[in-house]
Amino acid sequence: MTLPETQSIQLHLTGDLLHVHFDRPEARNAMNGEVLDELDAIFDALRQRPDIRAVILRGNGGNFCAGGDVKDFARIRKLAVTRDDDPVARYNRRFGHMLQRVNEAPQATIVLLEGAVLGGGFGLACVVDVAIAQEDASFGLPETGLGIIPAQIAPFVVERIGLSQARRLGVCGARFGGAEALRLGLVHFVESDTQALEARLTKVIAQIRRCAPRANAETKRIMLGVGKRDLGTVLDDAAVAFSRSMMDDEAAEGTRAFVEKRLPAWAQGA
Repeated sequence: MTLPETQSIQLHLTGDLLHVHFDRPEARNAMNGEVLDELDAIFDALRQRPDIRAVILRGNGGNFCAGGDVKDFARIRKLAVTRDDDPVARYNRRFGHMLQRVNEAPQATIVLLEGAVLGGGFGLACVVDVAIAQEDASFGLPETGLGIIPAQIAPFVVERIGLSQARRLGVCGARFGGAEALRLGLVHFVESDTQALEARLTKVIAQIRRCAPRANAETKRIMLGVGKRDLGTVLDDAAVAFSRSMMDDEAAEGTRAFVEKRLPAWAQGA
């Protein structure tokens, strides 16, 4: 499946890596309806692209994402809401749908967090596998300070950092930096500057390439089921998935490589 054409997002496919760059630097990469649709289309296409091993999200111009576009907020406030039709709710739900797409991507997902990581950008940081932040990045949930709510973001924040800390961030709207984001468990690594950020990204990609792609995808799928289904059901499903993986050519190659004391085929060049 081909990747979609995009206007507000730059896509760079380099071998088995897809770089996804928000490209609205004049708005600190705030997300409008076009960005939501493009992200959703990208991650929909990725479900059919097993050749892509990892997706790296980043923002152009020194900011990751300043949240939702306030101009869009002003526009949707003017939409007529009736008992039978609520276009504002539909618009908001699109954002949650996009977060679900990113959260459930079969590829390994990495985010590089610089500058503003607010609102919707904060939400995206909560649904990737590996989050790498620059020390001076600015995190926060500013929605309640604008008189609105982080409706689609809140569940993912709770999953990422726990209910107690999520409640504090939600009702205080405080800004904080990379060190606090690391303490909260929002991010996995904090680096001092851009050079260190790039070096960490290189290390993480090398680690991902040492892992079998289908095994990674199945591991993510099992983990995402925890807490959403009965534990016995999760474990039953995991046992079947394990059996499938044992019969897969990845397992054959992986065990053969171990015995022969070499890297498996998928890890060549890692």
